[in-house]
This record gives sequence, structure tokens and C-alpha cells, in this order.
Amino acid sequence: MESLQGSGDQQGLFRGLVESSQDAILMKTLDGQIMFWNAAAQHLYGYTPDEAVGSHVRMLVPPELKDEEAELLERIAGGVRIEHYETRRTASDGRILDIDVTLWPIRTHDGSITAACSIMRDITERKRAEAELAELYAQQRHISLALNLMGASKQIPGARAASRYLPSTQGQGVGGDWLDLIDLGAGRVGVFVGDVMGRGLDAAVVMGQLRSAARALALAGLPPCELMQALDAFARDLPEPFVTCVYLQADPAQGEVTVCSAGHLPVLLIDPDSGVHELPVPTGIPLGVGGVPHQQVHLPLRAGTTLALYTDGMVETSSSDIDLQLKLLTSTLEDVFATADSLEDAADRVLRTLLPDTDTYADDVTLLLVNFPTAPLDTAEAGLAREAVSVPAGRRFLREKLREWGLTALSDSALLLASELLTNAFRHAEGPLNLRVWHSVRELGVEISDHSTPRPRARLAEDTEESGRGLILVEALADAWGTRPTAAGKNVWFTLLIPPAVTGAQIPEAPDTALAS
Repeated sequence: MESLQGSGDQQGLFRGLVESSQDAILMKTLDGQIMFWNAAAQHLYGYTPDEAVGSHVRMLVPPELKDEEAELLERIAGGVRIEHYETRRTASDGRILDIDVTLWPIRTHDGSITAACSIMRDITERKRAEAELAELYAQQRHISLALNLMGASKQIPGARAASRYLPSTQGQGVGGDWLDLIDLGAGRVGVFVGDVMGRGLDAAVVMGQLRSAARALALAGLPPCELMQALDAFARDLPEPFVTCVYLQADPAQGEVTVCSAGHLPVLLIDPDSGVHELPVPTGIPLGVGGVPHQQVHLPLRAGTTLALYTDGMVETSSSDIDLQLKLLTSTLEDVFATADSLEDAADRVLRTLLPDTDTYADDVTLLLVNFPTAPLDTAEAGLAREAVSVPAGRRFLREKLREWGLTALSDSALLLASELLTNAFRHAEGPLNLRVWHSVRELGVEISDHSTPRPRARLAEDTEESGRGLILVEALADAWGTRPTAAGKNVWFTLLIPPAVTGAQIPEAPDTALAS
């Protein structure tokens, strides 16, 4: 087909085949004059052969593409064959068509190029369908991205965080990654990172359900292993039941973190001196599988420590072993934290190293860096027997500490609330009791631990009742309060914000993300 050689019979057979083709076929000289125009070309563009043959091919080219045809003919003259070139052309009635065109040079018997042949297919409907699909993906991407990014930039007391979420560049893009940072009260912080199998709106919706359930369970004070068991049961009824996640409860005041993993990648800990190592946490099985209990571990947490949590999109690639990528992530964190000015800078540099080509990654990527800059300024505790005299003894202990710490402005509220909680513990709990007091620049915390599991709850007392109003009082006066289970029983706590006038400095509403020195 690339030569004009052949007998008259052969050329007639060739012309017959071309005329009967379902594809539009035209031949043109190297200066663009149309030499041949088959029936399919007439059907596509609306011009008859008499109208088309002898005319210049520019009649098919939209004005904004006027230079394109000359460039194509120049390439053809150089002997280049052009396969499946997608462009736009104009029909006789003014409609703009999306066209897939293949062009090749026509040679004479001596090999010289004298003309070009074009086979064209109308891909307008395909392009319209692709545009509609892209719009649908964009809508799903917008919804899914909003779900993924909920809470991504939230800063909470006691921690500094920097997060990054990158949707995949392929297909629907957004997947089931999620992260969450939760203020658990009393200086404690909850940290979640998880990944729902799949991609698109379905995975994002499942992710949203799981994150909402996980946040509610965390705020209810469930320890990580119990929370994972509850999520596991919840995940079994979801359409995407295969989920990995990791949950950490950090208590900087106690200097410890409790961690439970459901089949997730290891959490990396960056020491204040920039050393990096994996947290020794049992991997566990993913959520939705069931049958195997999840385990939690208690680990030390130094002031100035940073935790790095991420999803598989950060370290899983088609061209590299995941173990090598994990080693690269570890070494990158060591280098970055030795020189980074802030968590935001560290997060950007980690992504640039692990994902140098952000146009081609196949999975969505989540990275969360959480830094615990300081422990409380002061902390003290006292053991108390389950006796009535322990209530005034606890008040005396608290009063002395407030005086010692220069926080006497909080005495009235703090002593009243502590008295209510100590009285409740004396009347309804099992001893011995433990009173713990701490303060940071931002707040004062008071905690009473006992050896019974039933949790107190606020209720509306009847007019004739002499008791039942203590927790309503705590609810009204404390800036935050709550209860959580412990290994021996439970812990009931409240916090009071320290007025700026007491500390002599303005209390920041949200901590910055500078790295602790």
C-alpha cells in the first residue's frame, strides 16, 4: 500500500477495497491537495468526492490547528509513518469531530515520496464518554479526597503534626487511606493511620465509616487492643472488609505509648537525636478477618520523640522490593531529621526522596509525622486509702502542689472538682486510690485512679436526692473531663485551662510544627 506499483487489475482491486472500507480514507499530495476520497470519508465529513478531490485538505482543519497539517505533511515527506494520531477536524456542516488518524507516505517505483495516505476514524463518542468518565472520576475524587483529608491538618494540644496525602495518579486516584489525630484529654493523644483495600468512592466511603467508628471508640477511652477488636467486628459487615490500620495512645505525661496494629506497616520512631528504629509491635491480622485477637504493647516515649506513620503507597512499588524501600525510608528519616527546620519541611523532603516522580505512582500515599515536644512541666501523685479521710487529704495534697507551681488562681475550681471525684471514688469504687496531678503551659490535669471497672456517668438527680450532682458539676466547671479503663480498674480525670495571666504568656490555640530542639 505504500507504493503505486502494480498492474491495472491490482490497482482496481485496491481501489475497490479502499472504497468499501468502513474507515475514511483519503490520499493527498505533499502540498495538501486531495487526490482520493472514499465513500466512508464522504459519510464522515459530508463532502462528496467531486467536492473534495482537488480541494486543499485545510478545509477539514479547524483554524486553531492550521499549522498542524503542514507539520504532518513535512513529517510524511521525511518518510515518517504516523500511527493513531488524535486530533480534531471540521465536517461540512461545521461540526468539530475528534479523529484518530494514521498517515503514511506513498512512494513511486523508484522510492521517492509523492503523496500521503490517511486512514481516519471518528472517535468523538469515545472522547465524549472519556470526558464524562473523567468528570465522574473528578466528582468521586473530590468527595473521596474530602473524606481522606478530614482531620489531616488538625493540630491538638500535646503534639505537633505534619501530614501528607497524595491520591494515585491512575484511575479513580483516591483510595481508602485515612489518618486521624485525636485529643483524648488529660494530655493524651490518639493517632490513627489505616488503609482500606480498593480505590475510588466505595473504598473512601468505607474508610469514612471506619474512621468515624474508630474516633468514637477512641474518645470513649477504649484501650488500643479492645478498640481493634471492636473495629474488626465492625469491618466484617462492610463491603470492603480487608483493612489494615495502626492505633497509638500516647501519654507524654507518663512517658509511654500504647500501640496496636492490625496488619499495618511498622511505625518508625525518630529519637530526639535523629536515630530511627521500628516500634516493636506485633503486626496482627487485618481488620475484617476475625478469629485472632489483636495485641497491644506499652513502650517508652521520650520528650522530643517523633513517630512516622504511613501507608503502603509510600513504600510499595512495582520496581523495588518493599524491604529496600523501608530501609530507604528509615535512612531518609535519619537524614531529614538531622537537618530539617520543621515537621512540614521534613514531610516534604521525605516525599521527594521516596516518590521522586509523583506523576506515576499507582497507589495513594499517606504520611503522618507526629512529634511530642515536651512532657508536663511538673507532675506529682499520692496514694490514698479508700477512706473518708482521703478526701480532705487529697485536697490538701492538691492545694500544696498548686501553691508550689504558682497556680493558686485555679484552686477554687480544682479543689472542688477533685473533692467530687474523690468522694465518688470513696463511695462507689474499690481501693486503693491514686491521685495524680500535672500541669503544662496550657492546662492543669487531675486524675483519680481506683480498682473498680464500672465507669461513672453524669445523671440528672431528683429534687429529693442528696447525691447525684457531682459529675454534673464536673461537666459544668471543667474544661474537659472523662474516664478510661486501666489495667487495675479505671481512671477519672479533668483538666482546667491555665489563664494567660497566670503563666505570663499567651497560650497558643494550636501548636506550631517546628521540630523540638
